[in-house]
Amino acid sequence: MRSIIVFLLFISMNGIAMNGFSQWKSYRIGPKGDTLDRIDMKGYKQGPWVIKVPDLRGERGYEEEGYFEDGNKEGVWKRYSLIGVKIAEENYRWGKLNGKQYYYTYNGGLLREESWRAMDPKVAFDTVNVYDVNNPNIVKDRVVVKNDGFSMKHGKWLYYDPSEGVVTQTENYWMNKLRTGDDEMVSDDDIRPLSLATGAKVVKNDTATKTKVKPKEVLEYEKKNSGKKKVKTRDGETGY
Repeated sequence: MRSIIVFLLFISMNGIAMNGFSQWKSYRIGPKGDTLDRIDMKGYKQGPWVIKVPDLRGERGYEEEGYFEDGNKEGVWKRYSLIGVKIAEENYRWGKLNGKQYYYTYNGGLLREESWRAMDPKVAFDTVNVYDVNNPNIVKDRVVVKNDGFSMKHGKWLYYDPSEGVVTQTENYWMNKLRTGDDEMVSDDDIRPLSLATGAKVVKNDTATKTKVKPKEVLEYEKKNSGKKKVKTRDGETGY
């Protein structure tokens, strides 16, 4: 009698397992028995994934792990060298960089801290606060920006001396625009956001701009990128 019960229980559990796996077009079983690298019947990556990239043409390989939702990276993703040293920790929303990102040297020293904002792909426009660059607790304005479908540099970026662990450079961005200590924005002549309060474009004080001495950071930025038709920047897309 006992053997019959055990046999029926085995069939029941096996049926449940097979039914669970049948929802995936492909997957693999991890060392702990969990299902990894799952692709659903619609062809979307779902759940926990481990992506391995080998050394190629002088570029170091790496391994990264995190979660997919409907084919998009979501939440925290961690990247390691092939010998197990953490070299990056990224946060994603809608498959795009969002929030704080941390990058390390292959020896483990903190190299750079970035801040990004992902735009919801389902909306054409978004409302964003403009904070005082000298006091991030003060909201100076709220503006409506067009959603171009990718992440933008937004917030404070910190650059470190990885051997000493001290900050060597700080940058402040607002929707991909570099802000100076005087709260001006570098390369700001082409696009101005729409004011939520008035519905009109925010107008710069041209007289004040002409008489104001440019900060050292602005002069260095303009010198570095002078003569370039387009400055190459990361847009938060992942390529997966």
